[in-house]
Amino acid sequence: MQTKSHVTLFGLTIKTIVVHTVTYFIMGLLAITFLEYRTAFAESITGAYMRQVNEPIVALGPALQFIRGILFAMAFYPLREILFGRKNGWLITWLLLVSLGILSTFGAAPGSVEGLLYTKMPVGLQISGWLEIIPQALLLSAILYYWVNHPEKKWITWILGIACVLVIIFSILGFVMA
Repeated sequence: MQTKSHVTLFGLTIKTIVVHTVTYFIMGLLAITFLEYRTAFAESITGAYMRQVNEPIVALGPALQFIRGILFAMAFYPLREILFGRKNGWLITWLLLVSLGILSTFGAAPGSVEGLLYTKMPVGLQISGWLEIIPQALLLSAILYYWVNHPEKKWITWILGIACVLVIIFSILGFVMA
């Protein structure tokens, strides 16, 4: 296990951006394919709230995930000893992301407690979104934990780095060519 002194803010930020971008893209692609987002987002109640998946700005979304990666890293860094210095730190990270970032948002985001109470979006549609975001939070937590705690494993750096660059390139091309 790494000690907190071995986890730098810069290193954690880069790794968080990379892992978040890759897991975001993979889970988003799976969700569009298997959760039928094209159909769900075309319904009148969601169509007024969500952009359609074929809009150019949606294609750019994965390339812009570095912003969220930075924000996540800023939140993780002060907790680095707990999140990365313990045997089950990945589980703590996942529980924080799910409880604070998904279920307990301050705004009425779909799928959150507030969203379930205060929006008119069907409960089933809101909960179906959990099939995308809860596993994505799990992948982000587990992969980031492993990478931070095993910097000697260069293969993960190469695989995730190449995957991240490809996601960003394809995302920008999807936006430009739309």
